[in-house]
Amino acid sequence: MDSTALSDHESTEVVDGVHLVQLAAGDRMSVQHFHIEPGATVPEHSHEHEQVGFVYGSALTFRIDGEEYVIEENDSYSIPGDEPHAAENRTDDPVRGIDVFSPPRTNPDWQD
Repeated sequence: MDSTALSDHESTEVVDGVHLVQLAAGDRMSVQHFHIEPGATVPEHSHEHEQVGFVYGSALTFRIDGEEYVIEENDSYSIPGDEPHAAENRTDDPVRGIDVFSPPRTNPDWQD
């Protein structure tokens, strides 16, 4: 078994106010932590990976195919692979959560 702690990793600010940390990765999935400041936006993007996540602090608004989805604290979500999506923190508090990707997203472009 491999183990990794969030505190053992530096976050990467991928766009203004959006901080990501690559955590554990296995053969079939990987885990990423996110911290999104109030007012920050994750621009629309897509990737081959299926993405499921859990918000444990504040709320995050996703835009997918012209629709908006508000994921509240303690809610989870699922985004199919290759589905263009964007997200925004419209609250006054940082949003924190976990994403799981399958297949593993061990070398995301934001790490470059």
